[in-house]
Amino acid sequence: IIPGLGNSGPLHWQTWFEKRLDNCKRIEQTEWDAPDREDWVNTINNTLKDIDTSNVILIGHSLGCATIAHWAAQKTDKKIKGALLVAPSDLEAPAYTFPATGFSPFPLQKLPFKSIVVASENDPWVSMERAKLFASSWGSKLIFIGNAGHINADAGFGEWEEGIGILGELGVGSL
Repeated sequence: IIPGLGNSGPLHWQTWFEKRLDNCKRIEQTEWDAPDREDWVNTINNTLKDIDTSNVILIGHSLGCATIAHWAAQKTDKKIKGALLVAPSDLEAPAYTFPATGFSPFPLQKLPFKSIVVASENDPWVSMERAKLFASSWGSKLIFIGNAGHINADAGFGEWEEGIGILGELGVGSL
């Protein structure tokens, strides 16, 4: 589980996934409110360094999606099974004024693993056009789930059964 800016609180779907899924681990960043890309990517590397990653699926939300894309763009010998990228924030949009260092330019290289981008038609942090660009560039399947805001707890996404179903498309075992 790779949350975005501010971490995912107790009512967020990522927290629910973490409790529901076997062998699920949240990647804890040292700085949630003023993230640095290098630190966030290194935290993924450190978390994965001593484990067999062949069955790992990264589950990112918001800035966590950009972190996964930056992690994948670096040279790494770690191969993962896939990634679920939900509500990727567009850090290059004028509305994105949060303190995040080093995340631009947004990585648009094809991801070296299977991936799914889930986006909302009225997300304030990414337009439909940019979500399409991200998914196309990354080689990801794109799923729009209607007017769902930022697909977070504030938008009503706690126990997100549809998300569990989408995650199953990446080959997660019994859910």
